[in-house]
Amino acid sequence: MRKLTRLALGAGAVLGLSAWISPVAGAEGPPPGHVFGSDGDHAVFVQTDNTAGNQIVAYHRAPDGNLTLANTYDTGGLGGALNGSVVDHLGSQGSLASDPANGLLYAVNAGSNTISVFAVSGDQLSRRQVVSSGGTFPVSITVHGDLVYVLNAENGGSVSGYWVWGGRLHPIWGSTRALGLAIPTDTTQFTHTPGQVTFSPDGSKLIVTTKANANGNDIDVFSVWPDGRLSGSPVENSEPGTIPFAATFDQAGHLVIGEAAPSAVVTFTLHRDGTVTQLDSLPSGVPGLCWVTPAGSFFYTGNTSSNSTSGYQSSADGQLTLLGATATDPGTVDSAATANGRFLYVQTGGNGIVDEFQVNADGSLTSIGSVKVAGAVGGEGIVAP
Repeated sequence: MRKLTRLALGAGAVLGLSAWISPVAGAEGPPPGHVFGSDGDHAVFVQTDNTAGNQIVAYHRAPDGNLTLANTYDTGGLGGALNGSVVDHLGSQGSLASDPANGLLYAVNAGSNTISVFAVSGDQLSRRQVVSSGGTFPVSITVHGDLVYVLNAENGGSVSGYWVWGGRLHPIWGSTRALGLAIPTDTTQFTHTPGQVTFSPDGSKLIVTTKANANGNDIDVFSVWPDGRLSGSPVENSEPGTIPFAATFDQAGHLVIGEAAPSAVVTFTLHRDGTVTQLDSLPSGVPGLCWVTPAGSFFYTGNTSSNSTSGYQSSADGQLTLLGATATDPGTVDSAATANGRFLYVQTGGNGIVDEFQVNADGSLTSIGSVKVAGAVGGEGIVAP
């Protein structure tokens, strides 16, 4: 078991994986939870992760799903690039997080070890704060209610927590937990650092994926205490022979993991004690699966080395059905779906392009266009609030 340490923060302190180690219903109508209807006038926000200056590019989302550029906003921080990364310089999922309940957007600045907080009004942003991430090289951020946690990937990895109040993040003293991972410094860094942090649906657990690391190829599960801090150490659910990368949940509350090896989607029951029990595993049939995004009752993966997204559906008991693959622009990474599951936006890091898709009632995808995101080659982070 890895050695975990506690780091106290004062209240005022603040990859594209194009090659790995080895090569989140019927057609007669929408399945349960898949709602078609007016999409309204909304937005899609994309993070560039540019090392010369990170930016959030805002797009107006029309009712038909098409995107038009609204504005570009400096985060006040720098993007970063892990050694060996190609089309996803962060080697992660979820570097941009939407918080509609508080009207906020959170972005990690990996190159400057900070988090930027923006107020959101439609497709317009106003920067409120830039705060320390509490560690080195933040790559993923998650929110549940008024509680936010960030995942830092370097120096063995760590997570740090914040309360949301007054449109700003306030560090939680004593919330930082070191992951105790081995520290890669060569070109395997992008494949051997943690991949994502996310809350369970009820907010009682915090999940971290520790991909392909010498000290853990695990699904780590922390318990979340009422004061916002975590259990002193996580339950380490070892997944030998796999590479847990992305994490989300299906509509029945099952944990859904995207495994870069063997390029599969896996469902688990997450127990109250932090252990997990596998329910199903279904390979995509194409290489490079890493990212997993829910869209209604469906899931769509980012298959970076095959330039595609694969569709899945999870049943009430966690059994998976593969719906097939759809081609994207080069370097498929993260993606985001609208709240009603009607549209899917796939971020591709090869040329910094976002592909736009309509999600059909049977889970198939219809291309409706694409946009080029300036300065976003190798970038990761997209939300569609």
